[in-house]
Amino acid sequence: MAAQSYDTIVIGAGPGGYVAAIRAAQLGQKVCIVEREHLGGICLNWGCIPTKALLRSSEVFHLMHRAKEFGLKADNIGYDLDAVVKRSRGVAKQLSSGIGHLMKKNKISVVMGSATIAAKGKVKVETDKGSEDLSAPNIIVATGARARELPGLEADGKRVWTYKAALQPPHMPKKLLVIGSGAIGIEFASFYNTLGADTTVVEVMDRVLPVEDAEISAFAKKSFEKQGMKILQKAMVKKLDRAADKVTAHIETGGKVEKHEFDTVISAVGIVGNVEGLGLEALGVTIDRTHVVTDEYCRTGVDGIYAIGDIAGAPWLAHKASHEGVMVAELVAGGHPHPIKPNSIAGCTYCHPQVASVGLTEAKAKEAGYDIKVGRFPFIGNGKAIALGEAEGLVKTVFDAKTGELLGAHMIGAEVTELIQGYVVGRQLETTEEDLMNTVFPHPTLSEMMHEAVLDAYGRVIHM
Repeated sequence: MAAQSYDTIVIGAGPGGYVAAIRAAQLGQKVCIVEREHLGGICLNWGCIPTKALLRSSEVFHLMHRAKEFGLKADNIGYDLDAVVKRSRGVAKQLSSGIGHLMKKNKISVVMGSATIAAKGKVKVETDKGSEDLSAPNIIVATGARARELPGLEADGKRVWTYKAALQPPHMPKKLLVIGSGAIGIEFASFYNTLGADTTVVEVMDRVLPVEDAEISAFAKKSFEKQGMKILQKAMVKKLDRAADKVTAHIETGGKVEKHEFDTVISAVGIVGNVEGLGLEALGVTIDRTHVVTDEYCRTGVDGIYAIGDIAGAPWLAHKASHEGVMVAELVAGGHPHPIKPNSIAGCTYCHPQVASVGLTEAKAKEAGYDIKVGRFPFIGNGKAIALGEAEGLVKTVFDAKTGELLGAHMIGAEVTELIQGYVVGRQLETTEEDLMNTVFPHPTLSEMMHEAVLDAYGRVIHM
């Protein structure tokens, strides 16, 4: 049977792939998307979305405990873990089926199965019904990534979990060890700690949330410890001894190894790109440490093959993948899109308190040789934050002293994941400190702190 031909084939239907497919279809292309497991990928089904649903449940639970502060009564507070998980899965399912509808609406062919790029412009898909041959001059690889598993610390789904088991837990952890304090590790630590687990976080670097500004990391650590978490920095889990009902972790700190018992371990030590079985290397695509090497337009160097999202370069974020998907779709349709600027992509962590940032940290700005001005504003100086009962937090801005360019913004506290976009837009529009200082922020809002943090960098802060 002759191969079914298309203008563009997308491999992987996560937030990079399905968005690339939609944009290519909008531009008049005949598009096919191939997906091995579920439309929406990890993000919708096992990552960004269901974790936010879980974290919302723990946030409401935390607020219930604080009822008295607000003049309210809430007695006999408890939770049903199965019901919390069921809600999270329902949210994921609703969005995943929405992707199927979007594919139909945009007349995109969906083939469920495992794809191999047999040759330039040719894709072979192994489906439940046998194999299908597809052809297209443009192939976009968007196969994402999976959890990294370190030797000896492999997940077993019973006592040692990666994110999948942590999203559908076989039991409620009483004594929990989380290995790794990036976004995934800290979000799960925050969730289970709020529900009452005795939580320890081990981080190999010198601070938690190591990609964040050092000041924000230090603030986060203090907050987490106040909530009862144990934070071990510059520490490493050397091995795990597994028994039926417990795990003994050998944890090295300061050259000394100590044994600690836990009933559950969550491993969140980074990701590995899904590059296997695609036939990339045979075609001449360069792979470096499980990730495809691309240029700023996501081109692999092999004509007609592009790689976007987690399989390509950092930052490994869904919104970066989506934006790359749009860029590549426009490129293959003959357009002239702008390349992505990694420094203008915000990172958000939905722990309690929330953390969000964009651009350079203070240390990175200094390393890059900038003469900088730094502004800070605490939540305690903001009327809305106090009224919300969320007076703990900080907004920090970093400016180039010479040009007034906003080099970076870093925040911790209530709803900062929503606030950060203000600074992202500012960077996109190449705003200077002058523009930001002359912008009128509505009152009373948390966003006023964003104004004050800019004013502070230039010695003009009002409410502090």
